[in-house]
Amino acid sequence: MSFSDIPVDVGPVYEGERIRGNQMYVELGGPKIEKHFELVRVKAPKEIEDGKVILIGPDLKDMEEGSTHPIGILVEVAGPELEEDLEAVFERRIHEFCNFVNGIMHLNQRYTNWMRISKAAFEKGFNSFEMLGTVLIRLFKAELPIIKTAQVTIITDPAKIEEPHEFALGIYNKRDERARSINDEDVEMFYGCVLCQSFAPTHACCITPNRMSLCGSISWFDARAAARVDPKGPLFEVPPGETINKEGGEYSGINEMIKKRSLGEIERIYLYSGMEYPHTSCGCFEAIDFFIPETGAGHGIIDRNHDGIALNGLPFSAMANQTGGGKQLAGFNGISIQYIISPKFQQYDAIQAGLKSGIELVVWMGRTVKDRVYDLLPEDIRDKIATEDDVADLKDLPAWLEKVKHPIIETEPYKAAASGVEEEEEWEEEGAMMPMGTVGMTIPGAGGVGGFKVILKNCKIHAESIIIKKIEPKTRRK
Repeated sequence: MSFSDIPVDVGPVYEGERIRGNQMYVELGGPKIEKHFELVRVKAPKEIEDGKVILIGPDLKDMEEGSTHPIGILVEVAGPELEEDLEAVFERRIHEFCNFVNGIMHLNQRYTNWMRISKAAFEKGFNSFEMLGTVLIRLFKAELPIIKTAQVTIITDPAKIEEPHEFALGIYNKRDERARSINDEDVEMFYGCVLCQSFAPTHACCITPNRMSLCGSISWFDARAAARVDPKGPLFEVPPGETINKEGGEYSGINEMIKKRSLGEIERIYLYSGMEYPHTSCGCFEAIDFFIPETGAGHGIIDRNHDGIALNGLPFSAMANQTGGGKQLAGFNGISIQYIISPKFQQYDAIQAGLKSGIELVVWMGRTVKDRVYDLLPEDIRDKIATEDDVADLKDLPAWLEKVKHPIIETEPYKAAASGVEEEEEWEEEGAMMPMGTVGMTIPGAGGVGGFKVILKNCKIHAESIIIKKIEPKTRRK
């Protein structure tokens, strides 16, 4: 396989390349564009033309420097061994193969795909999407030999992308509906994925029927098909092994896998918790589940399409920077949209708080994500979860929760947080992770008497000022 006709280098060494705003020639998709997508479809050989690249809309050389455009990438493949179950897996490889190109940064997947092409690449002559399509075709056929024929269509026209965008959403929904048909207890094999390790070296996705990949594009069915076709590839079997903690979803096989794949950085994972040994996060997650300490045990959820800040005062981008990169950060958990409606969603945290299901922990959702999952949420809880339309300020949240009688108000953690009195016993197992490692500093009081203890827990803090106030002692609850 040769790329001598491509004016920039192509290879896995360029995976993980970052292109900042001042280095960017154009931006494609991403949060500024409403409709964009990536889709792979298996076709009969006679339906496509091998090596053909179709462009619908302005080409790269016709775009102004610094501009932002929609992007639709349709890859159609054929081969006697191909099956529909492989489409989602092939689709995820678009992310990998685009990042092989020196001068392209590709993030996310499905309808959240986001690309930047650098000024340097454009100046070297990478000025047509036909080159990108050609690279994709060659890589798909070389890296996945069961693909015998491939054709790529790239859409940049805002009007003409609407119909294929709707078609793609329909395909995604069918896949997700199928993925919800089985549970973790129904299978004897889990799967792992390391497609994102170029951006998050200590991250590996644990894929089970009840826990889709964080990017939302690879279900248990998809992972199974990929592992069968390419057992030594980036998706692989993970025998669950011994069940160590059923409520938390801790399995010996998962722990062994994550320890090996993270090079010893991560040793334990609770698949069903965002607070205790949580799953690591890459950077391609669809949404972030974040802890709201003011509610004692409540969680909020924000997705990539949220316009503005979340209830905690942070936009998605700020939380994503803290959450991603392969870190295991209690209280900030990258998740897929499908995991929100999974019966295992943060199950362990809910049980610890005295609730029946993880969705009962959720007290706030961004409107965009709530609209997507509304019909699949339990009827007795969905209208009790606030959005920015209901509660825009954190101080107003307790009144909302009391008004709608959210189940969290009956929990002991909530009552303790609402009263402002610390609980006598902390919810913490020996050796358990608490939100955010621990560095303590003691600041002595006047005359060396008393003082304050400031605890920084694996945080990156950027602040114009820090105000430290003395907290007067309160009567402890008996």
